[in-house]
Amino acid sequence: MTDKIDRRVALISGASRGIGDHVAAELFRQGWAVSLGMRNPAMPAWAGSGDAADFVHLAQYDANDTGAEARWVEDAMQRFGRVDAIIANAGIMIPKTVIEADDEDIDAMLAVNVKAPRRLAKAAWEPLCESGEGRVIILASLSGKRVKSAGSGSYAISKFAAVALSHAIRQAGFEKGVRATAVCPGFVATDMAAGLTARPAELLTQPADLARIIALLVSLPNEASVAEFAINCQLEESF
Repeated sequence: MTDKIDRRVALISGASRGIGDHVAAELFRQGWAVSLGMRNPAMPAWAGSGDAADFVHLAQYDANDTGAEARWVEDAMQRFGRVDAIIANAGIMIPKTVIEADDEDIDAMLAVNVKAPRRLAKAAWEPLCESGEGRVIILASLSGKRVKSAGSGSYAISKFAAVALSHAIRQAGFEKGVRATAVCPGFVATDMAAGLTARPAELLTQPADLARIIALLVSLPNEASVAEFAINCQLEESF
């Protein structure tokens, strides 16, 4: 393992586009080193080409590969010597009711939205605890807080579980300085949301704004723990 670098290090899954890309860019801008989990690793334009790009690490990552998280953490530790935060952003949505969905549909969403983030937290647990201020962000959804429509019902099952995962991680690591937050947005202006709502993209929560919120959450001290953070672009009964 290499010596620890001075910068805090964050691992971000699903970092090639959308929310993940914006979170990585914002953390990098704020002085973090970032390790980007991508199916097809490619250096993002925001990393530049100077010395600062040395603090951007690319990792081949597929959330369906049950060994990918351990390999990723090992590679990041070899590169930076530390892991201070994980942002579990990779996710899938299959828009089916609980009656239309097959077991394979439910299994697919649980595999990516719940099991993979749990494996990532488990793989990074030792360095997160060693940090004393380890941070875990689970990108859940407002669909993890309520079932808004029949078509989102199957997805909601996985996101309710993702919120529970965040709370479980928070319980497991609190005494070791690990803080976990379930970030629960409504519609975000990404490719995933584009086919799910008729609202124009400019009226949806912007990925850059969500990235600023996540950067704030991982920067808070242990004494300002936030268990859940709900974000919405429209008025709802509760959110």
